[in-house]
Amino acid sequence: MDFLRPATWEEALAAKAEHPAALPIAGGTDVMVELNFDRRRPEALLDLGRIAELREWETTDDGVRLGAAVPYARIVRELRGALPALALAAHTVGSPQIRNRGTVGGNLGAASPAGDSHPALLAAGAEVEVASVRGVRRIPIDDFYTGVKRNALAPDELIAAVHVARADGPQQFSKVGTRNAMVIAVCAFSVALHPRTRTVRTGIGSAAPTPVRAREAEEFLAGALEEAGLWEGRGALPPEVAARFAELVPRAASPIDDVRGSAAYRRRALAVMARRTVGWTWDEYRRTDRCA
Repeated sequence: MDFLRPATWEEALAAKAEHPAALPIAGGTDVMVELNFDRRRPEALLDLGRIAELREWETTDDGVRLGAAVPYARIVRELRGALPALALAAHTVGSPQIRNRGTVGGNLGAASPAGDSHPALLAAGAEVEVASVRGVRRIPIDDFYTGVKRNALAPDELIAAVHVARADGPQQFSKVGTRNAMVIAVCAFSVALHPRTRTVRTGIGSAAPTPVRAREAEEFLAGALEEAGLWEGRGALPPEVAARFAELVPRAASPIDDVRGSAAYRRRALAVMARRTVGWTWDEYRRTDRCA
């Protein structure tokens, strides 16, 4: 196995062009597990650890450009206000040691349906910035996941960053697992209110072949809020609306039975998480108005 260690982003793109099968590694929290258990033997590893710009984030006109190798621990510390759902998801990742190494870029590259960042990125409407020697493009998060552990990257492309709009309303993330740390999600759910556009977005993890949105539930909730004048009035969320939202969310999932949980349990857990998180987000939306 060859080990490629470029010093600059340009060198990394050139190496990927020359070795399309090379497996990128940054934090190594996913890659090293596969290597240690002999589940994967790439012809080359492409170490991105020397490329400083991948470990930085910056504010842009439309939100935050998050470098692919910014570790979860920094997201928790530095971006809780701008990207609340992603910060909540980052806080649930593994242990402190894993959060100091693991990255959103690695989560996206692995494209596991159980990746913790995926539901929050879907709910926020993120875009993935990818690059090659041929140029740069941005892939909407809805189009990024193409199958089980497959994504829309071309063989010569690397993930440079994730673009996420600054939250204009409350966001939540919830995860079910056997314990709080060092656990793969049985299922996960994220919801974000977008008052500027009067829309709702969601994300479901570990309950389908890819991370998915609950589009029917989103449309129902946004329509119910509009019809009742709640976007402006910010009154209490009717219990029947929350209950219907919780019924619709699991319909978007296609879970399986496995060692971590049954399909029936996952559907039930998604319904419970949907009802709780929509209540939390709406309560926060109402409090924000009173405190303004």
